Amino acid sequence: MSIWVCGEVLIDLIPDSAGKVQAIVGGGPANTAKALAKLGAGVEFIDGISLDDYGKSARSELEQAGVGLSLSYASNKPTCTAKVSIAANGSATYDFAIDGTATFDFAHSWLPSAQQLKPSLLHIGTLVTAIEPAAGILHEWALGVADFAPIVFDPNIRSAVISDRDLYVAAVEKWVAISTVVKLSDEDAHWLYPDISPIALAQRWISEGVALVVITQGEAGIIGVTSDEVVEVPARKTTVIDTVGAGDTVGAVLVEAIVESGVLAISGEKLKSLLDRAAVAAAITCSRSGAQPPTAAEISTAMAG
Repeated sequence: MSIWVCGEVLIDLIPDSAGKVQAIVGGGPANTAKALAKLGAGVEFIDGISLDDYGKSARSELEQAGVGLSLSYASNKPTCTAKVSIAANGSATYDFAIDGTATFDFAHSWLPSAQQLKPSLLHIGTLVTAIEPAAGILHEWALGVADFAPIVFDPNIRSAVISDRDLYVAAVEKWVAISTVVKLSDEDAHWLYPDISPIALAQRWISEGVALVVITQGEAGIIGVTSDEVVEVPARKTTVIDTVGAGDTVGAVLVEAIVESGVLAISGEKLKSLLDRAAVAAAITCSRSGAQPPTAAEISTAMAG
């Protein structure tokens, strides 16, 4: 069995220190798949991947990282791009070119059968879970996957693409309702639900059936919420180049732990240990330009140091 990661792989157009634009393979789900592969997990990535030069670059990088692409779909449509702006504190904002791209070219005719292939887990999120018609197709498909595997959902809000908060909240709640675990940032939570705290939001979702909610808080660390406890760990100090892929790295460490132990076993010291490991991994990613997640060996070395 393998871990399935579904969502967009695209090209981040990131300015370097000299002001030149670098074309870097990105997209939250693709970053998560790469991070999982670098941790040593068996992972299959599910998306439409273009036959254009950007698509070839994306395919090559994913394969070099050890990500399986046998379940992805080769499309003649162009690759989605995202112009990235990096703020003084290293945080990133994105301007996406989405319409008519291979990246959002989902169809029931090519999506894999969970009944036949029996994945160990499905990780899904970011824009493919909010932009129609891809979101509706994927939700119908994921309902079938949920009969065989836990679902980890990362909304990874992109308000520059969908500015209608009510519309976005409706999309997120639809996915939360079929998810075992939700991972989101405090910024995402505040944008979606400005009138309640992220912890209160997590507790509501857990009361509705989610088993675990993980909240990333940047420099303030990471929070894990279950039906019994709220566990907080601090962020690890690092020199931040940018935060691209940091949250996706946390998601990968989370998925790794769920597959290894089962979500119901992640509590108490095991939950704290997971969050500590995720904080270390995120710090390493932040110390690099673009989404370059660490290997398991790099995390172990950093935790021992």
